[in-house]
Amino acid sequence: MSRAKKNLPSHDPYADREAQKYDHPIPSREFIILHLETIGKPLVFQEIAKRLKINDKFNLEALRRRLNAMERDGQLVRNRRNCYGIARKMDLVRGRVIAHPNGYGFLVPDEGGGDLVLSEKQMRSLMHGDRALVNVVGLDYKGRREGALVEVLERNTKEVTGKFNYRKSQGISFVKPDNPRIVHTILVDNKKRHSAIDGQIVVVKLVEYPTNHSPPIGEVTEVIGEHLAPGMEVDIAIRSHELPHHWPDEVLAEIKVFPKEVSDRIADGRVDLRELSFVTIDGEDAQDFDDAVHCEPRGKGWLLRVAIADVSAYVHPQTAIDEEAKKRGNSVYFPNRVIPMLPEILSNNLCSLKPQVNRLCLVCELAIDFYGRTRRVQFLEAVIRSAARLTYTEVAAVLAGTENKFRYPELLPHLQNLYQLYQLLLKRRQKRGAIDFDTVETRIIFNAQQKIEKIVPAPRNDAHKLIEEMMLVANVAAAEWLTKHQMLLLYRVHEGTKPDKLTDLRSFLAALQLRLGGTDKPEAKHYAKVLEKAKDRPDKRMIQTVLLRSLQLAIYSPEQKGHFGLAYPQYTHFTSPIRRYPDLLVHRAIRHGLRQLSPEKFFYSVHEMQLLGEQCSMTERRADEATREVVSWLKCEYMQDKVGMKFDGLVTAVTPFGLFVELDGIFVEGLVHVTTLRDDYYHFDPIGQRLQGENTGTVYRISDRLRVKVMAVHLEEKKIDFGIVP
Repeated sequence: MSRAKKNLPSHDPYADREAQKYDHPIPSREFIILHLETIGKPLVFQEIAKRLKINDKFNLEALRRRLNAMERDGQLVRNRRNCYGIARKMDLVRGRVIAHPNGYGFLVPDEGGGDLVLSEKQMRSLMHGDRALVNVVGLDYKGRREGALVEVLERNTKEVTGKFNYRKSQGISFVKPDNPRIVHTILVDNKKRHSAIDGQIVVVKLVEYPTNHSPPIGEVTEVIGEHLAPGMEVDIAIRSHELPHHWPDEVLAEIKVFPKEVSDRIADGRVDLRELSFVTIDGEDAQDFDDAVHCEPRGKGWLLRVAIADVSAYVHPQTAIDEEAKKRGNSVYFPNRVIPMLPEILSNNLCSLKPQVNRLCLVCELAIDFYGRTRRVQFLEAVIRSAARLTYTEVAAVLAGTENKFRYPELLPHLQNLYQLYQLLLKRRQKRGAIDFDTVETRIIFNAQQKIEKIVPAPRNDAHKLIEEMMLVANVAAAEWLTKHQMLLLYRVHEGTKPDKLTDLRSFLAALQLRLGGTDKPEAKHYAKVLEKAKDRPDKRMIQTVLLRSLQLAIYSPEQKGHFGLAYPQYTHFTSPIRRYPDLLVHRAIRHGLRQLSPEKFFYSVHEMQLLGEQCSMTERRADEATREVVSWLKCEYMQDKVGMKFDGLVTAVTPFGLFVELDGIFVEGLVHVTTLRDDYYHFDPIGQRLQGENTGTVYRISDRLRVKVMAVHLEEKKIDFGIVP
């Protein structure tokens, strides 16, 4: 008998978990894969059933469906001999497709690792957001892994929003998608145009997906309105990115049974912390309050309690509310509208930590010493009663000593406790070497007609930073506690710089007489040192921008890889379950651990958690893209009456096709196209991040100040053209 066979358990380790989910459980996906790994070759269905000792008709059909689902998810591949094999053993990679507006794309692997490049040819039958199985066929000219499509596992694009182009004489019209990542033109039979007329914005349901030889075909299901009509930008973005925004009937039925308030009976059995003076600190316009804090001296250190609304007490797996929250992934915050992850009865009521009412919470209790080190962590299922709803502005004024009429004088000692602990944690953060980029956030002020009145900076004060540090320490505590208890969770993973970008980054810094330490694997502290050396330089903005763009995007994954930017070996999101689905999953894992149940009995498998991580990463990107498009549209609308006007601005990015310039005091960005630089031939230097004139030697780079003229505003394309004023 082989060694692998000796290690094969006699029963399914995940049988209890499967029994929770199904009335008639069959062997888990993990156990099936373990059998295939043990035998070391693909097997036909009958052989798999025999090895798993399944012989009755009902369970055979259940096994067939499970194998088909595993094939659909890219775990298994069925070969020409009808044998099931493990995909990763066949050098096949499954993941999510990210399309580029220029026609090519990338596959982001479910199991991590570098993205695979998909050529325009491969992307002909794929659309942005699809899940696919690809074969690694080699390296492209840049040395990146290149993939060839094996199978489309899941179509993610069900509807497309765009401008309807009516072609009466041809019998076939077409829709140009508003989402730039959907590069296919959708054909529509004129009999299925839903009375749409030329130039209107419509929603098209896809009835046939693209192939190598044919474009996608759809039918109009909704006419949103006239092109460029006021207030349409959010509706277009919602539909372009397929953001779920209507509550299904099943969800509406489920929320009817929720209580209006949290009674003592509902709170029974929880740790009672209602006597503690918890406070929420949020923005003036915040509607949901999912975190509250309390701090008191304890010996030479502090006892910090971070109370987070216990959404998991109301939203359970396999319910309609949970499925909808999973689909949404997160709340989406447009400048003048919110698409919440949870229904209002939860987000704005039962799970909102309003003052002077009972609320169910999961409390992270941390004993922190006078060096800012966490010495003990305890999680509690508790009930609290917030003492006050405070704002960042008033708390910052209290901490600065400029608030003379504070509404809650009895809370001043508690705020001072929090502030002293914050200062300790801040020192700890600096010692740890976390990166702190000095970026400017903005806020759009609307007039009565919902048009932009002005765009203003939204600076972060000490109150913002205080709450941020308290949330960070609680998030780290959750990650460490769950890891210690061997619980499955979604980590917030940030892997830092890719090797190919690191070489260019070092060359860029060397030209500025700066050096990034850390040899082949720089750490956050090395980035922080570069930022410290550059803080008084006139090119600080350029250096910070290049450093920031060299880093990878953060994602959610069950694989622990650390958070580069925050300099944490393990990190998760625990503090916002009202608006982020990963936080809800973390809460469920903590409650599972508090009941001292074995990790194997947790509701989710590793594969399911991988898919959830990929789903939540996708919905986060989707929300970012949708909100960015709306803001770009609003800014273009704002600039329409400013064509011909001149402004001072700062170069924020340099590309082969031109310079992006942000206007001073307006925070609107536009492009100076390279073709408008007519005094010379300009060439892009990717290492130095600059455009340089061939004959004059004139150089344009990030952080250069320019005076520009607004040449044109393209509202449909959400772009603004600038020209340099001589």
